[in-house]
Amino acid sequence: MSFLRNISVTVVVLLCFSPVHAQQQKLVFCTQWLPQAQFAGYYVAKDKGYYKQAGLDVEIIHPSATVNAVAFLKAGKADIISLFLTTGINNRQKGLDIVNIAQVSQHSAIMFVSLKRNGINELSKFNGKKIGVWLSGFDEVPKALVNKNHLTVEWVPIQSTVNLFMRGGIDLMTVMYYNEYDQVYLSGVNRNEINTFFMSDYGFDVPEDGLYVLRKTASSKKEALKAFVEATLRGWEYAALNKEYTINLVVKLMSEAQLPATRTHQKWMLDKILEMQDIKGKGVRPTELNPEDFTKAIDIMKNHYNMEFKFDYNDFFQPSLSINLH
Repeated sequence: MSFLRNISVTVVVLLCFSPVHAQQQKLVFCTQWLPQAQFAGYYVAKDKGYYKQAGLDVEIIHPSATVNAVAFLKAGKADIISLFLTTGINNRQKGLDIVNIAQVSQHSAIMFVSLKRNGINELSKFNGKKIGVWLSGFDEVPKALVNKNHLTVEWVPIQSTVNLFMRGGIDLMTVMYYNEYDQVYLSGVNRNEINTFFMSDYGFDVPEDGLYVLRKTASSKKEALKAFVEATLRGWEYAALNKEYTINLVVKLMSEAQLPATRTHQKWMLDKILEMQDIKGKGVRPTELNPEDFTKAIDIMKNHYNMEFKFDYNDFFQPSLSINLH
């Protein structure tokens, strides 16, 4: 509960100094994936009226199979988007002038899984194997881990389902601990029948979900962004303390989006997402990007893409909340 106490103290202090807005300012927030418990804190903040209380009119949108969150930001259809840290760095390197205003996740949930009956129980046995990886991206860290260990594998693009893995079409699958790993279990495979390879166990514990805006937006909508992050923290705190309500809300939104929704799976996801947000032992405040994590992510990207990066921590991380940069 240390994470919740830290958030509670932070939010109470910050709200005491939040300006009162006479007129609500419109902000569009685009998640990096479809509706699910991964984004519960934002849904709760909107449903409980926290954004409205902060003087904001927030619209939450989601990407599609063909248009990602970055495309919405580039087209001016979103003010704020959620991205993995490595994805944010990658897009910045490609010339998109974005900054990280809040690092919500503090750990990595990416992992490889294999079925124990196939005998792939260590990295060296990845050689010559087929590994499923998402069509939608988020593949920088898994591919960097494979490259670092000089493994030769065949990357097989897959959608978000575990069907190909369950049918034996691929030997391993890239999964999120809070999502596809649990889907494998719910598909009828006991957890003790699955080999797991967490990126974090191999020195690749790179934080994931963070909030990104164009630099010009960070400047022109500074107070609105600060209010958005403050209200979002309230949403996550409420979600953690009121999980039944939160799961009901998530399932409702998924149903409205005509997506299959399993309460058991969404509860698992919420629990694991909250674990990924834990700042215990990190030496940072909620939503702060640890400089060491930034350096780790940059090193991984350098090795993977063999390029030099032209920006540093202080240029990339522009917190909306008052955080003393290291």
